[in-house]
Amino acid sequence: MRDTPYLVVDEHRLEANLAAMAEHARALGVALRPHAKTHKTPEIARRQCEHGAIGLTVATVGEAEVFADAGIDDLFIAYPLWATGPRAARLRSLAGRARLRVGADSIEGVRMLADAVHAGRPGAVPLAIAVEVDSGHHRSGVAPERAAAVAAAALEAGLHVDGVFTFPGHSYGSGAAAPAAGDEAAALATARDALVAAGIPCPVVSGGSTPSARAADGGVLTELRPGVYLFGDAQQWELGTIEPAAIALSARATVVSRRDHVAVVDAGSKILGADRAAYASGYGRLLDHPDARITALSEHHATVTFPPDAVVPPLGTVLRVVPNHVCTAVNLVDELVVEPEGDEVAVWHVAARGRNA
Repeated sequence: MRDTPYLVVDEHRLEANLAAMAEHARALGVALRPHAKTHKTPEIARRQCEHGAIGLTVATVGEAEVFADAGIDDLFIAYPLWATGPRAARLRSLAGRARLRVGADSIEGVRMLADAVHAGRPGAVPLAIAVEVDSGHHRSGVAPERAAAVAAAALEAGLHVDGVFTFPGHSYGSGAAAPAAGDEAAALATARDALVAAGIPCPVVSGGSTPSARAADGGVLTELRPGVYLFGDAQQWELGTIEPAAIALSARATVVSRRDHVAVVDAGSKILGADRAAYASGYGRLLDHPDARITALSEHHATVTFPPDAVVPPLGTVLRVVPNHVCTAVNLVDELVVEPEGDEVAVWHVAARGRNA
């Protein structure tokens, strides 16, 4: 028995989710390169590869270092790195021991990446880039028609160009998944065609988010990069991307206070994270009480409001709480407790926790 709160992975549900996305990618005819920033855990990374993933996507050099240490030898840092100082040396070392691709969305950025790995000079290590394009999320990424200029600069600087990528982050909204997938396909097709017209091969056309993955266009994409799909969370539940019966990660939390229609549990923002999207109905959901909502969140308290006709669980009851955003919740803990189908409980170390640089 453990003291609450802590995060638990349902191994059976995890395996089912891994298998389902792997099968979807195969049916779509695209490679699967899941985003490991969701789980940050080598044991899960290996399972993703066993299910057919060609490698992993990560957000930082630190995450890439952790997974390279764990034996994953094909990594994509899907981020426009600014590779100066210690990061440049770390990137150079990493590129010497794994097949490494890095995102870029500027000519200045690719020149800096080339300098970081000593491209064209003695001691150079191979590095590939993919040009990031904006498909409607309006975060990082160049306009699709400008992708060829960035790719040409990368080739001139001595880097390899894999192709183009985007993140359709505007898929996170009610009814937004299919339109975002359409925007993604259109932007990537424009960027791909711009590279080809400039005489630059574009074998990789990479996209995907968990909400938009099922609507992804296999006629344009060659690679899919969902992250949250393996666990699910309250955001995906409310978007209709995952059924509650498939959610594979939850926090165990104890009822420490109660009153009419309200229970307070010992899982606050320091275990659940504080994210609340505009479409979210609360700060999290309860697997065994789907009509309840977390209506207030403090560092160590979550206030759960139940419908007037519901029975509020008694003091001492341990509840299964689903965080709104599983990626931030995982990054708050050192370990995940695994509930396998047998009796033995395993513990997985969140090895890439805090590796934000």
